[in-house]
Amino acid sequence: MINIALLGCGRIGQMHAANINAHPRAKLAMVFDSHKPSADNLGKSLGVPVAASADSIFASDNVDAVLIASATETHADFIEQSVAAAKPVLCEKPIDLNLKRVNECAAAIAASPVPVQLGFNRRFDPGHRAARDAMRAGDIGQLHQVVITSRDPEIPPRSYLQSAGGLLRDMTIHDFDLARFMLDDEPTEVFAVAGALIDPALGAELNEIDTAMIILRTADGKQCHINNSRTAVYGYDQRIELLGTTGMVQSNNQKRHELKRYNRKATEISEAYQYFFIERYHEAFMAEVSAFVDCIENGTTPEVSFEDGRRALILAEAAYLSVAEKRMVQVSEIDS
Repeated sequence: MINIALLGCGRIGQMHAANINAHPRAKLAMVFDSHKPSADNLGKSLGVPVAASADSIFASDNVDAVLIASATETHADFIEQSVAAAKPVLCEKPIDLNLKRVNECAAAIAASPVPVQLGFNRRFDPGHRAARDAMRAGDIGQLHQVVITSRDPEIPPRSYLQSAGGLLRDMTIHDFDLARFMLDDEPTEVFAVAGALIDPALGAELNEIDTAMIILRTADGKQCHINNSRTAVYGYDQRIELLGTTGMVQSNNQKRHELKRYNRKATEISEAYQYFFIERYHEAFMAEVSAFVDCIENGTTPEVSFEDGRRALILAEAAYLSVAEKRMVQVSEIDS
């Protein structure tokens, strides 16, 4: 059994704790949160020890690996500490909101063989992965276009928006990673338009956007379109489409079940989409933990690496520059 300690006991940390506990080859060793009641409640509910500090986790002989689900501003520090303690780490996205800090962290851990996996769980979604596998197998011929739709069911509270780091670093960063995953190539150009269309007043107050469309292009001309909205009244909208010279594949939304109702007023009335990311990507989150355990047991490099997290943030910064200057941005302008 791989003993994994959890840093961060908020909503996503609680989900990770349950997934680790349910895994046949992993065990939740201990938990920590700077908000002690959160750690105490989680530790009590799962019957696991609560660490006195983050440092005690890194120093513990009873901890084989660390899962970081704490506040974003702690991620880079905790990654460095975990690597220094020779403990493999799975860290939620993003590594940091500041690319300079991410690059510093990359330099600090560059010489270490300790595995660092980034929490881009959507790569592990069965439908999304099947779409990529089909493309790689040649089922759609030569890939030309990738279309990624990612819309949240409702705009988050003001307190979240104030600390999230912006739509493109917080929400779209998952889609930037998926774009690289599906394109199987590096985007070299980024063009983005964005605005506060859902709540213009809040957007103006926080200098924040809630709606965006982004175009990515690779060196050989492959195209990707990402569209985001903080609010889709019909539910959590998660779709991917790959178009090639001989066909197309899609990975679509999920529902609780596929029952459809028909009556005089309407036809094909079905269940709503899975409400949000924890429900929609449950299988992906479990597969993510399995991939982490695999790389620890087998001594292999994580499929989703630290560099994947860095490159996704680079695309986010390129998109912000495109929005600000209303032009196509070369990724090399950011990643110099």
